[in-house]
Order: sequence, then structure tokens, then C-alpha cells
Amino acid sequence: MLVGGSFAPRVAADEKFFLFAPDTLVLSRSVYTGNSSTVTVGQTLPPGCVAGSVPVPLLAGGTASVKVACGAAVADGTYPTVFNNDGPDGSFGVTSPIYLDDITTDGFLIGTLPIPSNQIVTSFSSKSELALNRSTDGKSITFAGYRGGPGFLTAPNQLDVSNSNTPGVVDPTNPVSSQYYRSVAEVDAFGRLQITEGNAYSGNNGRAAIKAHSLYYMTGNDNNGGLSSNQLSSTQVGVNLVTSTGVELLVPGQAPPLPPSINKIGDFEITQVIDPTTGKPYAKADKAGKDNNFRGLTIFDDTLYVTKGSGGNGINTVYQVGNTGVLPSGGPSNLASVPITVLPGFPTTLASGVATDGSATPVAFPFGIWFANSTTLYVCDEGDGTLVFPAVNGNVADAATLATAGVQKWSLADGTWKLDYVLQKGLNIGVPYSVPNYPAALNPATDGCRNLTGKVNFNGTVTLYAVTSTVSANGDQGADPNKLVKVTDILKSTTLPTGDGNHDRDHSIGIFVTIRSAKAGEVLRGVAFAPSIFGDL
Repeated sequence: MLVGGSFAPRVAADEKFFLFAPDTLVLSRSVYTGNSSTVTVGQTLPPGCVAGSVPVPLLAGGTASVKVACGAAVADGTYPTVFNNDGPDGSFGVTSPIYLDDITTDGFLIGTLPIPSNQIVTSFSSKSELALNRSTDGKSITFAGYRGGPGFLTAPNQLDVSNSNTPGVVDPTNPVSSQYYRSVAEVDAFGRLQITEGNAYSGNNGRAAIKAHSLYYMTGNDNNGGLSSNQLSSTQVGVNLVTSTGVELLVPGQAPPLPPSINKIGDFEITQVIDPTTGKPYAKADKAGKDNNFRGLTIFDDTLYVTKGSGGNGINTVYQVGNTGVLPSGGPSNLASVPITVLPGFPTTLASGVATDGSATPVAFPFGIWFANSTTLYVCDEGDGTLVFPAVNGNVADAATLATAGVQKWSLADGTWKLDYVLQKGLNIGVPYSVPNYPAALNPATDGCRNLTGKVNFNGTVTLYAVTSTVSANGDQGADPNKLVKVTDILKSTTLPTGDGNHDRDHSIGIFVTIRSAKAGEVLRGVAFAPSIFGDL
């Protein structure tokens, strides 16, 4: 296997031949492999954290003093209570192995491709990781993960890696002292793996990657330190963070780029958008870089789209990156000028949920997106993660989630997108379900969905496949065993389809069914159609 080079066969003398079956799905998942000794009660978290004040050089001369705080573990490494450490340590996570399951469109397992854990890992339980995207030529799929920098292991059971620095962008105010590349893994139809290391997203995680025209487009977030808004622009480390987040471009096989050559694409600021309260552009910008906390992405008709659905800054909505029909390319100076705009008709209220006049406003939580055609867009909304306790009539999801979470269908008319309806039936949002060998007190409930893909059928319907989000009393809801679900929609419908009550084929329209369920200690993350040897002919 080659890292940072051309594809090399995964098959060795003691391995079986692997090939993704045509017209099947690939489901990414991870399994917690830690034990009680992975974390010791009372140990300092993050590992290596040193509490105190750190001097940070200012661009104008002199230094700024920034405080660094540490925590102490309240639980050992036993699953699932290990994630109670998310309380004292907001950076808490445990690296874990990655598996790609080749499954039928009804969820039956065909085969599993284990990704070597000494090559790349994910973080359990970072729920926004391991999205899968099929390349635009159909020949490979991509996902983002972690590779250790010099002196740091690429292996399961390493702590707080998802909030580590990247080797090329080290923030001394980050309480996590380890260094890991945010890397793109590309897998072809034969299961052959290529990894390209990157220095974007220092202090946080890379979420998704997609390949088009021999380039990788990525989304993610960075910054886990204590730099203030002013210090982000007045220190070199702050400038490096602001210019290595959001949407990024990475060249397959290249050496990890360093500042100022980390290829950030565009920069979104809320001051670009009309405030619906005042009718004028938002007057005050957010903390630098935090408006660009993007998660999902897709490419349709050579146009790049991303979503933002987490964090208290910016606007949770769907964005277009660049001009229609033109994928961004070139170096940092060209990419910096690429426009990022909210799709007309999508929400423009603040992610904080508070309007500029102080009134409460709805907040969306878009994640994965998929175009059925140029005028039909499906959006996964994962819900707000709010646990209602005690349960109200057996339901643990709040009213906001129950209103908009699930798969939203949007239609384009006269240049503006309109929300037609939300597919929810069968998701049983807010209704706890049991998982074998899992504590009943932590039983999760579906809260919405994260990643999705779909297919347009010959009969005018669309079949959608989505990975669910959860709500529970777990210390970190990203550690909850979740589901892969499937639903059929009528492509031309602009009102919620319903069956006619005859219990024939059309009765299942608009009703989700579960086709895979995670086990205790397991999470499902991304879904895409399998890569093909010949690509999309």
C-alpha cells in the first residue's frame, strides 16, 4: 500500500480478493475497541495537558497570554460510560477502526473491507465523521480520518485525537497536545486504498471529502484553543487557523500543504446575508472562521454544495461554493476569492437561535444532501439533540426536532428553493429503542438523520438511504448505536405522499424502514453507492 502515491493493491498473500459488487451500497462504521484500562479515573485529560497561561506572539510584536484549562477523568475506559468523560473534557474521544460494509439496497451484508488501523482511524464518537462520497466519475469513494504526525501513533484507543493539532498548524493554546493529519482516504472498486495527508482542520475534525476532476474537496472545522476573536487576526497561529477551515481543496498524493498554502476555498461571513429582522445585511461578524463550520457536501452538475448544521455561530443552512457549473481550482489566492452563498429560499436566521432584536428564531440542523435532479434536493436534518426528560408520552425529542428533523424535500421554482415537506414516518423520532447488551437506561431514540444518498428509479420514484442521528442520556450521543434507514418518495410530488390504505406497493411510499442497526459499541456513519470498475458510463 502506498501513502500519498498511486493506488496499490490491498490484496496480500494471506488476504482474500475484494471487489465491491455493482449497484450496491457502502456503509461506513466504527467499533469501540477500548477497555477499562484505556482511561484511568482521575487521569489528566486531555493527555499531556498542562494547565496555566501560554504566551502567544503577536504579529505587531509582544505576546498575549492565553489560559489553558485541563480536566480529570470521571470514568474509566469501559463502554459506554467512558463517554461521561465528555463532561470534564470537551475534547474527549477515542480513536477506533474503520470498516466499509458492502451491502445490498435492502441491507444484506455482502462483505466487509476493514481499513488498516495503522494507516488511518476515526474518532469514536465524533458523529460528524466518516461521511462517504462517490467520486464524480463513479470509480472510487472517499472519507476523512486521522494519521499520526511524527512521534504519534496511528492506532485505535488514542485519546482526544479529533481535537488535536495538525503537524503544520500547531496552536499552543489547544489543551490537546498531540498532532494528527486530517487525511483523505480514497478506496476504489477493488478495495485499494490511497491516503493523502492534510494540515487543515487543526483542533477539530475533517468531516467529508469528495473527488472530482482529480481533486479532493473537503469540509470540516478547526480551532480548539483559547484565542479570542481579536487574537485570531493578530497572531500568526490565529491567521493560520482562520485560513485552514471550512471548505478545502487537497491534491491527491501531494505532501501535506503548509500555511499559507493550505487551500481554503472562499470565506463565508454572516455580514454577506440580509438579516430578516432588519432587512439589511447582518451588521456584526461572528468569531473569525466559525461561520465556515461546514459538515456535509456534494457535487451536482459540476457545482459544489455544502451544509452547516452545528455550532452557535453563523447560519445553519445549505450553501453553494463557487459559480454554477464551475468547480473551484487553483492556488490559495484564486481559491480565497471563490464566493460562498446561501441557496435562495434556504434559512438565513442565525444558528444561535436568537435574532438581532433578541427574539427567538427557528434553527435548522442540515447535514447530508443529495440532488435527485436540478430542481429537487433532499436534505437530512439531524435534529437539535435535545433530550426531553422525563419523557412526554414516551417521547424524548423536543417539539423543534419533531417539526423539521428527518429528510426534507426542497424544490426549485423561479430561482428560489421551497421546502415541500419532511419525510419522517417510520423514523419514530423520539421513541427509545432497545439494543442487545446495552444499558436500558441509555436506550437511544432517533432524532433525525445525518448522511444520505439516493437513486432515481425508472417508475418516477426516488429511493433514499440515510444514517440516523440519535438522542439519549449517553455522555456523548455520538456514541449511541444508530441505524441505516430507507424510504421511497415520489419524485414529482410537492405534497407529502401517502398510501391509499390498500396495503399494496404504494402503501409504503414515504415510510422509512430500518435496513441495518448498529450493535452495542458500534456506530454507523456514512452511506454511498459502491464504486465501479468502469465508473459511470
